[in-house]
Amino acid sequence: MPEQADQTSTALAVELETLPTKREYVGALPRPAGVYDLVVDGKLTAQATVDGGDVITIDLMTGSTESRRGESRTLRFDGLSDVPKTVELWLPHNETTELVALRTDAPIEPVSADGRRVWVHHGSSISHGSDAGSPTAIWPALAAAHAGVELVNLAFAGSSFLQPFVARTIRDMPADLISLKLGINIVNTDSLRLRSFTPAVHGFLDTIRDGHPDTPLLVISPILCPIHEYTPGPTGWDLSALAEGHLRFTATGTREEVATGKLTLSVIRTELSRIITQRATADPNLHYLDGRTLYGEPDNTARPLPDDLHPDGETHRAMATRFAKHLFSAKGPFA
Repeated sequence: MPEQADQTSTALAVELETLPTKREYVGALPRPAGVYDLVVDGKLTAQATVDGGDVITIDLMTGSTESRRGESRTLRFDGLSDVPKTVELWLPHNETTELVALRTDAPIEPVSADGRRVWVHHGSSISHGSDAGSPTAIWPALAAAHAGVELVNLAFAGSSFLQPFVARTIRDMPADLISLKLGINIVNTDSLRLRSFTPAVHGFLDTIRDGHPDTPLLVISPILCPIHEYTPGPTGWDLSALAEGHLRFTATGTREEVATGKLTLSVIRTELSRIITQRATADPNLHYLDGRTLYGEPDNTARPLPDDLHPDGETHRAMATRFAKHLFSAKGPFA
C-alpha cells in the first residue's frame, strides 16, 4: 500500500532519508526502482529514486531467498516556492520503505482535514499497483484524484483472501465510500472452493456492514485475465519465459477441476453477481461492478497483460478513467 505524508510549509527544499528493500530475481531482468512522487497543492511536481538499501534475491527455480543489508540513501526535492503550500510525499508502491529522517529548510505543519470524502478500497496487487509507473499512477489513486476524494488504499499484493481482520479494519475506520475488488488472489493460490467462497464473501460483507450499515459499498469482480478465465489455479511461474529473462505467470490447474469446486475468474464473477443481487434487495447501498468493465477482451487485444496477470501503466490510466466515469458520475453509486 503506497504511503502518503502530507504537510503544509513554505520550505524551498525537502529531503527524505530512506532505507528501501529491493527485490532481485535470479535470471530475470532488473525490477524498476521504486519511485517517490512529490505532489504540491494536488499536482505531481517531481519524482525521484534512490539506490542502495537492502536487497532480497529470489531464485524462482528453487524457491530460495538471500538477503543482504545495505545503507540508507537521501533524496532531495528543491526549487519549491516560498509560499505556503500543501506537500505530499508518496512513497514507492513496489518496494518496502523504511523512513529514517525527513528534513526541510522551513517549519512544517500537518495538514488538517479538508472535508473531502474518504474512499476506502481493498484489493490485490492490481489495486496495489504492480507494474504501475509510480505510486500516484495506480488506478485507484488516479480515480481518487479525478473525483476529488481522499483515498485509503488497503490493497495487498498477493494477499487479498477475504481475511476477517481486513473486514474488521474497514469496519472500524472512517469511510464515506467503500470498494472491494475480490477474487484474483483466491484463484492465484487456489485457497478456497466455491462452497467456502460464498459464505466467506457473506461474512466479509456482514462484518463491514456492522460498522458501515448505510455507506455506499461496491464489490468489483476480477478484471479479465485470460490464463484464469476458465482454468483454475494455483498460479505458477512460466519457467520457459524465465529462461529468457522474463517474469510471466501461468495457470497450473485444469478445466476439469472446476467440476470439483475449484474456482476460476468466470465462476467468481457469476457468484459475486448472484450474492450482490441477492443482498441488494435489503441493502440498497450495495453495488456490483463486473471487473471486465475496467479491463476486458478488447483491452487485452490492444494491450495484453505484460506478465499475463498485471496491467501496465497505460492500462492503469484507462481503468481509472472508466472507474471514475461509472462510479463518480451523477448517477453512479459514488455520486
